[in-house]
Amino acid sequence: MTKSRIAYPTDLNDTEYAQIAPLLETASKRGRPREISYREILNAIFYVLKTGCGWRELPHDLPKWYTAYHYFRQFRLYGLWEEINAWVCRAVRKNEGRRAEPTAMIIDCQSVKSAEGGEAIGFDAGKKVHGRKRVLLTDTLGFAHLVKVLAADTQDGSAGYQLLHKLQQQPRLLPQVRKIFADGGFRGNLEEWVRQELHMLLDIVLKKEGQVGFQVLPKRWVIERSNAWISRQRRLARDYERTTASSESFIYAAMIRLGLRRLSRTPNY
Repeated sequence: MTKSRIAYPTDLNDTEYAQIAPLLETASKRGRPREISYREILNAIFYVLKTGCGWRELPHDLPKWYTAYHYFRQFRLYGLWEEINAWVCRAVRKNEGRRAEPTAMIIDCQSVKSAEGGEAIGFDAGKKVHGRKRVLLTDTLGFAHLVKVLAADTQDGSAGYQLLHKLQQQPRLLPQVRKIFADGGFRGNLEEWVRQELHMLLDIVLKKEGQVGFQVLPKRWVIERSNAWISRQRRLARDYERTTASSESFIYAAMIRLGLRRLSRTPNY
């Protein structure tokens, strides 16, 4: 944050920015020299994420909207959102006394209304939602390590396969994970595929017999809380993006912001 303006609640403080500043050094080598600091650019992106405003409605004391959007898009193209998110997830886990890489994970789908057109729009007949489906793979602390956004009419089993295929291509995570918890929507062929191809167990946690409405289920409640964390970010309360890649980037950005805040509030980090 510069000294010429008052801080917004979404701004990174000194401790938070210092944790990820080294990860931005590789990106700073691309293109012509920057005139605006990465810290201010991230502050603008996190402002959009939390408040839900359009890019062109950014306050005048933050970087110009086209500058903030340019870097948001560049980070997506370079895979920097995923890279920073992976670092933050490992740091949070180590700070909580856990192993850097999880051995158990949780998968779930969340259907959200779409406010725009664009690619991958469908109707989820079960949830009565016209829009997109977010598929998350979180650790047992609730932080998403992998994200996939699809049309809302994609079946949970197919959505799970597409996300877990991404896990199959993650040498950082794949050797460590032994079990993935899921709900009944992931039953069927996916269980056998996970056992044979990923060499791990897909543990289906079913609702209790006669259950009416929402009840907390072992392990499964963690990812429900993660969905709530995401929905509190107004840009993610609906899907406002034209592309699924932008939707995924905003989810990674939300996880990064939450993780940095948790790290900065822990005195022994």
